[in-house]
Amino acid sequence: MRIGPYAVRWHTALLTVWTVLWFCVAERHGAVSWHYLKSGEELLFTQVPGGGLALYANHPELQIGPVSFLVAALFEPFPPALGENLAEAFMSGLGLYMLVLIGRTAAEHNLGTGLNHKRLQQRVLIAGAAFIPMWVEVSVRFAHLDDVLALFFTTLAVRALVRGNATAVGVLLALAVDSKPWAVGFLPLLLALPRPAWLRAGGWLVGLVAAAWLPFYLTHLETFAAARFTIPNQAASALRWFGVSDPATPWWDRPAQMTLGIALGALAVRRGRWPAVLLLAADARIVLDPSVYTYYNASVLLGTLVWDSIGQRRLVPWVSWIALISLYGSALLVPSDSVQGLLRLAFAAGSALYVLFWPQRTPRGRRGAPAGAVPRLPRQRRAPDGPHQARSVGSSQARSVSSSAYT
Repeated sequence: MRIGPYAVRWHTALLTVWTVLWFCVAERHGAVSWHYLKSGEELLFTQVPGGGLALYANHPELQIGPVSFLVAALFEPFPPALGENLAEAFMSGLGLYMLVLIGRTAAEHNLGTGLNHKRLQQRVLIAGAAFIPMWVEVSVRFAHLDDVLALFFTTLAVRALVRGNATAVGVLLALAVDSKPWAVGFLPLLLALPRPAWLRAGGWLVGLVAAAWLPFYLTHLETFAAARFTIPNQAASALRWFGVSDPATPWWDRPAQMTLGIALGALAVRRGRWPAVLLLAADARIVLDPSVYTYYNASVLLGTLVWDSIGQRRLVPWVSWIALISLYGSALLVPSDSVQGLLRLAFAAGSALYVLFWPQRTPRGRRGAPAGAVPRLPRQRRAPDGPHQARSVGSSQARSVSSSAYT
């Protein structure tokens, strides 16, 4: 299919239509949380009392990274209603672009393994159809630019990882953390790089995270209190099934989320299943978070999309659809809070066990590679003509919310 001078893959055209339909449905009651981005951006970049580098010390409810406020400022010159709509459209478009990137990344990752590109195209279409409703939930209905950017930069990091660009992996993961702190759960992607590249990637990561966050902490020590900000422990949270009945976030909860996500991700890399890192980090978040907002599911669906596209080769990406039905479907159709929490716990535990331990065949052309290794792209090769034609690569290293808080 061609639109003017541009070739458009048929599955991309269908997913574009699917995105527009969901956008129209959600936009009528959208941008629930956009005012948090706007107020935080104004506090950070204008001479407002209590703002500037004192932002997080005075407003710990703004659990948003400074990069997100910087991007939100791009919409400031427009009238408020127009800026809000443009932001929603921008975030929706990023989701569609991420689908294209993941498809291309899967094609490059599987060069030389006999990948059937038509089947990959169909797999991305089916998994993408499950991903889009949840993406529109975070990007349009709630307008959580910080979550959107964290997931977008992480998707770019996955592509850089497959292309062997260690510096880009470190930079992009840093931007994800600088957009939303819970993105630290994606850091085990660094371990999938060749060991000699860990120091370089980690150096960029630490340096950029420090540059974004340290000015707030060093100038206003009260900023440390923002890390202890709590939200209500909702009745549908999976925490209830662990016997946690505290009315608000337990003191140990946030560190436990990050630790569990990083530990599971590191285990996935060690077992040669690095495409599971995003899903495992999202599982750790939803199973231990006291809140159950539906936009949380966008990170889960991105994780299942990466796994279904890159981590396995079955035609039907059933993990993505199980995630959509069990998490989003239960929130809409199951009246019992307790049952919703149980379904959340069951999905997180079941999907984690599946991606970590279910037997898999090693694709042809990858047998004998060390566990967790990302295959290097061959010199001067192209992906076969098909739905995700890759650009030629010269080397393996280059060219490559509650009513009172926002969480």
